[in-house]
Amino acid sequence: MLSPLIDTFPSGTYLNVLTADGWLAVLAVAIFATVLFSSKDDSGYLHTLNSYLTFFYASFLKPRSGDSQQDAMESFYEIQARAYDTSRRKLLRGREDMLGLAAAQLKLRVEQSCVNSRPIWVDIRGGTSYNIEAMSSHLPVAEFFSSIYLVDLSPSLCKVARRRFARLGWTNVKVVCQDARSFRLWDHETNKGESEVVHTSKAAGFPGNSVVPTKKADLLTMSYSLSMIPNYHLVVDTMSSLLSPSGVLGVIDFYVQSKADLAGRNYTGGAFNRHVNWFGRVFWRAWFEADRVGLEPGRRDYLEYRFGTILSVDDRNYIMGGIPYYIWIGFQQQPVSPLGSYPHEIIERLDAAVTESPYASPVDHTNPPSRVASSSVPPDIRSKVFNAAILNLTANLLLPSFFYQNHHWRIHYDEQLKKHTYDDVVLAVTSAGDNILAYALNGPKRIHSVDLNPTQNHLLELKVAAFTALSYTAVWKLFGEGKHVGFRDLLVSKLSPHMSSRAFQYWLDNAGVFASQTGGGLYGSGCSRHAIKLVKWLFRSTGLHSEVQKLCRAETLNEQREIWYGRIRKVLLSRVLVQLVAGNPNFLWKALGVPKEQREMIQKDYSEQDSPARTDGPVKADITGNAIREYLVNTLDPVIENTLLSEDNYFYMLCLQGKYSRRCHPSYLTPKAHVKLSRPDAFDGLRIHTDEINEVMSRIAPGTVTVAIKPGLICVMQLMDSMDWFSPTSAMAGLQVAATNRPLKLGGRVLLRSAGFKPWYIQEFEMRGFTTRRVSLRLAGACIDRYIISFPAL
Repeated sequence: MLSPLIDTFPSGTYLNVLTADGWLAVLAVAIFATVLFSSKDDSGYLHTLNSYLTFFYASFLKPRSGDSQQDAMESFYEIQARAYDTSRRKLLRGREDMLGLAAAQLKLRVEQSCVNSRPIWVDIRGGTSYNIEAMSSHLPVAEFFSSIYLVDLSPSLCKVARRRFARLGWTNVKVVCQDARSFRLWDHETNKGESEVVHTSKAAGFPGNSVVPTKKADLLTMSYSLSMIPNYHLVVDTMSSLLSPSGVLGVIDFYVQSKADLAGRNYTGGAFNRHVNWFGRVFWRAWFEADRVGLEPGRRDYLEYRFGTILSVDDRNYIMGGIPYYIWIGFQQQPVSPLGSYPHEIIERLDAAVTESPYASPVDHTNPPSRVASSSVPPDIRSKVFNAAILNLTANLLLPSFFYQNHHWRIHYDEQLKKHTYDDVVLAVTSAGDNILAYALNGPKRIHSVDLNPTQNHLLELKVAAFTALSYTAVWKLFGEGKHVGFRDLLVSKLSPHMSSRAFQYWLDNAGVFASQTGGGLYGSGCSRHAIKLVKWLFRSTGLHSEVQKLCRAETLNEQREIWYGRIRKVLLSRVLVQLVAGNPNFLWKALGVPKEQREMIQKDYSEQDSPARTDGPVKADITGNAIREYLVNTLDPVIENTLLSEDNYFYMLCLQGKYSRRCHPSYLTPKAHVKLSRPDAFDGLRIHTDEINEVMSRIAPGTVTVAIKPGLICVMQLMDSMDWFSPTSAMAGLQVAATNRPLKLGGRVLLRSAGFKPWYIQEFEMRGFTTRRVSLRLAGACIDRYIISFPAL
């Protein structure tokens, strides 16, 4: 029988094959023996090595059996039930994060009395109950929940779960060995709630009229189980009937998906890091299908289609080769309305949102759906949120994910907004949010924070969430020192309910910015970190580090001036250094954020002005280095002469020290400011726009029915130096000035700053009826950089 096979191999190859087969047989026997005679600890779990060998045997060597789903599962899990928790600790990453996010959302709902004071939790396909015990690090499980139901189809895993709860002594947990598709909470919550009649076949999947207990779950979780359920549509539909109207749904699972599948979707909470390349999609699907685990995108897509998304996170388990997994937190699709008027509420709430662009802009959007949506609201000017949502509704899709947020920082409707006594409505560039928080301390009626860079708005959201949820000590560590070793835990357990999905995803991916003790922290990140690192390296290499520390601790202006003019100024403002570094256009743009148009304004002023700082003789063709040096001299020297860094100028303190001090910091970092900004209504008037300023202002035009702004009520616009970025040959500056004029109240103010002495676009304001006035000018000896926001005004 073997002779034909032997003849097809060279003799050496045949021996190698026999040797390899022999070693594989020995390995299989060894693993089988280890599994068969493995020892366990006092709690009944296998030791680590035995656990992984058992997992390997059950996954790759043990033959499968069983025709039904339960028999197949039991065939797979029976031999490894005791090894399940140990062997899955590295494989099933992110479960603790999902539980933390779900717990944070649930606690907020309990505090707001949106769910039962003692909620009900159903853990679908809960296995050995690892999740329920792990939840104890976030919530007191035995006291917080009135009832917990673990539903799983495997008798062996359920047996382990019962043993765990007996050990823990938790009496409010019930293990239900049942198919999740047929689980009904009312079968176990009898006599605990009243009943109601549901008069539709669509409700909860019941045919015709059915008597359904009102008692529903306030928390549903699924941990790496949706991918293992064959008819997953039925389970997702069942969850809709199990979850209370304000309940929380938390899911974590493996997935693979292409970014092409997500084009045009605005209800998924963003697609940050969601794309998996072609090789990864093919490899991981084939790998998991061997264990009857389905990674097709339709499972997650259907979940996001049936429930509203509030948080969505995509990550990779690099310990196990980069397996893609996601964490998803959602709610019931239909929002709760005390008035019971679902369509009317949606229209009012969405039309009140000024803008949410570019992310909310629908793909291939047309106007007719919004025109017929409501006859009570003028249809000529609509918010982008409204247009996107109406398109979703007409296409039978979910509302955009930001509709399900817990706060009104992006979404607002009049009935829920407390009226302010101040009349000012401010529109300002976000720029990390410091200016916005300073305005918030004064309590204006509205603040529109606009930035085209989403990262700036993510940082503002983080600051607002921190004031909403954290103590002053934690806020100071985050934004005073720029570091917090426990930032990731704070983000998951406390900050996540107060953030949008995109902002949360961004900071979860960049949690190391705060947590690293060796790095520069928050203020050592971003593009400007290159310039700051270069200056710090320069100080150390020239032996000026101690001098800079003295400069930042100087008690008087005379002491500060003496230190500055001693050695620091000679090095920092040396012509060679400025010419090589600061005079480099690439460095100005990439490290300092100075665009070409702004640099040309500085060069033009230098060539036209007769400055005492100039000693280089006639103007040369390439004047970038000299122009920048004069700009620095006229900026830094007056700062040293007129402001005390240790107490009075927090911006320069931050650049030199990489953090604020208790004596020198922005006004929003005082304990008194924390008391004010941590009030529940502190940010009711805040609107965050990720968009171009022109787009925002065009939708705050007279005739727009919104809560964010009444026609012609903007009193203050703060544009910083954004107009310096326009080219004189472009029509964009004129368009922005025209857009600015429309929503501005008569007598309102526009505040801006410029790197130029006579910005060319000032005439654009004057042509449109503005009266312009320059407050201060950067000349030798004149200090206009006392604070970071010190603008000439129009």
